[in-house]
Amino acid sequence: MAAEVAAAETDLVTRTEARRQESSSALDPKERAKRGQYFTPAPAADFIASLARLDGAAPIRLLDPGAGTGSLTASVVARILREHPQAQINVTACENDPQLLKTLSATLEDCASTARAAGGRVETTLVKDDFITWATEDAGLFGEDRGPFDLVVMNPPYKKLAANSRERRAVAAACTETSNLYSAFMALGIHLLAPSGQLVAITPRSFANGPYFRPFRKYLLDRMHIDRVHLFESRNKVFADTDVLQENVIFSATRTDTSDRGPIIVSSSHSYGDAIRSRSVEYGEMVNPEDGEHFIHISADEEDAQLAATHANLPATLTQIDCQVSTGRVVDFRSKEHLRADPEEGAVPLIYPLHMRNGGIHWPVPGAKKNNAIMLTPDNHKMTFPSGYYVVVKRLSSKEEKRRVVATVFDPEVTTDPRIGFENHVNVFHRSGAGLPKDVARGLCFWLNSTLLDRLIRRFSGHTQVNATDLRNLRYPSEAQLRAIGGEWIEDGWPDQEKLDDLVERHLEVEEAVSSGGA
Repeated sequence: MAAEVAAAETDLVTRTEARRQESSSALDPKERAKRGQYFTPAPAADFIASLARLDGAAPIRLLDPGAGTGSLTASVVARILREHPQAQINVTACENDPQLLKTLSATLEDCASTARAAGGRVETTLVKDDFITWATEDAGLFGEDRGPFDLVVMNPPYKKLAANSRERRAVAAACTETSNLYSAFMALGIHLLAPSGQLVAITPRSFANGPYFRPFRKYLLDRMHIDRVHLFESRNKVFADTDVLQENVIFSATRTDTSDRGPIIVSSSHSYGDAIRSRSVEYGEMVNPEDGEHFIHISADEEDAQLAATHANLPATLTQIDCQVSTGRVVDFRSKEHLRADPEEGAVPLIYPLHMRNGGIHWPVPGAKKNNAIMLTPDNHKMTFPSGYYVVVKRLSSKEEKRRVVATVFDPEVTTDPRIGFENHVNVFHRSGAGLPKDVARGLCFWLNSTLLDRLIRRFSGHTQVNATDLRNLRYPSEAQLRAIGGEWIEDGWPDQEKLDDLVERHLEVEEAVSSGGA
């Protein structure tokens, strides 16, 4: 009998996977991207289901928001029935894509019939509505149950939320401000959890840092204990049949009193099905209680942990080296009437990422798609900086670039103009709104372009945008070390990566085990 039950549960997942593949191939890729739909393959769904904590055969209230074809629900139900054949499961699945409702209904009925055959019971509720609307509006006298739920499993849609959108306002009113559909789904999932309830989700890694997700991180960490985090080393394997190149994490967390912070299991694998490496880390290693940004630092292995220690042991913060970093003040589409394609009298240089090359600023660039100058007026004077040495960092790095951080030095010898404009697509290191000492700027540029810094920032940043907030939260060499590094600047050339790394590591005396690792 046990073998028959196990076979039936396997068949449930197999049939659901066939439905997923058929539905995925039938959908218009543009429409799917517009909705942020990325269906969960069976191996990933089974892995997510394996992280659910099952406390005996008590009735389990399960929520699957954005259920798609029902892959996550099927894998969770199959696992519960395998371990507790007579379990009672109440499933609520939300899906608002009319093209998927027939398929999802078939999966839910399959779950119910599989449970009946095993001696258990699955009751299902299909919510044919947008999850955010359903979760935030009053159910009324005869509306569906809005929880609480014992288990929420999700692969939420990935899509930015406009600042004035109905969805964003509704989530903010219900629980917290957030800027993306996937974090909105997670926040509402937490909101609907019962005490000791569990959330298990596969999401982009980007919520772990950056200013846009700060309110969500606070909401999460104030209410949940993170139990497990799993990283995939390969970005193109998790959703292999949907062309998703996303740095994903799977994590589980429990709704609980967060005053007692226990250890967290961190694991990693190349893809699902591959060998898993795991370790236990103290909560404070992942989340610094004194960090107002509430960054979540995910170290996949011991080498990653050693990198974290190297970062912690760097001697200075930006404040301690009397330095600040700001996003470029000129937003070009708001200053169109003042932009000039080429330098002219009354205009000052306007620096874009296109002007950055091999550690320096190459300006102007004749015939470029972007402008080279901005007219200086009393109204926009405050958007510019006085002439001096600045370190300029691209805010957006492409996935193809070897380093996440690309930095150059603005040298005042580039121009005789008294002021400089930096466009909004760059970050600028300065000293109280003015230039840096020459050797400090040059040393800082070398440091920011080093392989060691690249590995440090990749350790906690899962996206290619380099925010000023991320740069503020890094630690740095001391000012004396930066001056020493900058003192070896080559006036007429830019060192190759190996020479640059040797230069930085020689002045920092970085341990060989860390400095010799790959990017």
